[in-house]
Amino acid sequence: MKKVYCTVLSLMIPFLGFTKSFEDHKTKADTLTTVAEVKEDEESKGAFAFSGYLDSYYSANFNKPLSRSNGGAAGTARVFDTRSGQFSLGLVQTRVAYTNSKSEAVVDLTFGPNANMGNYGNAVFSTALAIKQAYFTYKFTDKFSMTAGQFGTHIGYEVIDAPANFNYSLSNQFNNGPFYHTGLKATYAFSDRASLMVGVVNNVDGIEDNNRKKGIISQLYLSPVENWNVYVNFINSNEANPSEENGITPSASYTMFDLATSYQVTEKFLLGLNASYGAQKGDFQGGGGPIDTEAWGGVALYANTAISDNFGIGARYEYFNNDKAVRGLVAKPQGPGAENPSIGTSVNSVTITGNINLADGHILVKPEFRMDVYPKLGGNQSQQFEDSKGDWTKNSQTTFGVALIYKF
Repeated sequence: MKKVYCTVLSLMIPFLGFTKSFEDHKTKADTLTTVAEVKEDEESKGAFAFSGYLDSYYSANFNKPLSRSNGGAAGTARVFDTRSGQFSLGLVQTRVAYTNSKSEAVVDLTFGPNANMGNYGNAVFSTALAIKQAYFTYKFTDKFSMTAGQFGTHIGYEVIDAPANFNYSLSNQFNNGPFYHTGLKATYAFSDRASLMVGVVNNVDGIEDNNRKKGIISQLYLSPVENWNVYVNFINSNEANPSEENGITPSASYTMFDLATSYQVTEKFLLGLNASYGAQKGDFQGGGGPIDTEAWGGVALYANTAISDNFGIGARYEYFNNDKAVRGLVAKPQGPGAENPSIGTSVNSVTITGNINLADGHILVKPEFRMDVYPKLGGNQSQQFEDSKGDWTKNSQTTFGVALIYKF
């Protein structure tokens, strides 16, 4: 944010009417000190910034599901754009930031259906449900800073904020990874092209911890060459609930390694990659987790190009595997005779999105085509998606829709 500082000349103008005897005693050092004091005072006062956005969308599902849902049998095939065949409100965000030379405080509030799904870990605290982020940062030096509060996760390529992503619908890696953390993190910048973040946090996606164990997070940022950004991300946490009999937290682990990288090949063409690997053992926030360590993971490729100043088009291909059923993306058979109510699955997804900028970039229109294909379940098991009669006969779904976003 721009800060306006007085120049030496402007500071001297008020003194021009004083007598010569006063000016004889005013040294150059006095003038420089005055300038420094004014500049320091301006920096210490800081500045406020207010921003936000609102988004809505219409999604048409080619399967014409009776429930008008894109979520599939388990309700987890999509995270935010879950409704089909109707106009839907996505998210309303208001963000206030106060910044000065040594610190920053951010209050990032969200409202609407997507806020309820993104901040589900805060649901039991009424007004806390609206908190997407609330943190402050203190800069000890130009290279070292610390942040405390609730902040968005460092894991992944995409973020919750619709204007920041090229695609409107979110990837399965985003859907099945953490959304936010509450804790303390420190960042050290070795240079403009390398930094390291390390932090201590509560359990994943929760404003309060469910045990006395703490998670460790880290992120290594590198920029090997100009226009190439690389983020190597990590988290390890014990998410198990303490035993009701003795209060002891059992041995458990939730571990993720994540790589997010992008390269601006030309001024108009960008390539991106997100690859993740996770492993989980033991109870997970009250659910009956696996006794043995089970893994999941995925990879997504991104390619975006600007056709003109106001129009761009991009594609995303993703493969995500959760065949051990340790994350949310599962197949949930509905028919009679199904022995397991929730079984693991995998999915191949292709998304093509257009970006149209209007009103000097304040309005974003994103038409989008997406196809998700799951393995077909054998026997008498119901498939992942329903048809217009409400029968679970489809192992894939294709949607076409448009997102309308206003940012300020």
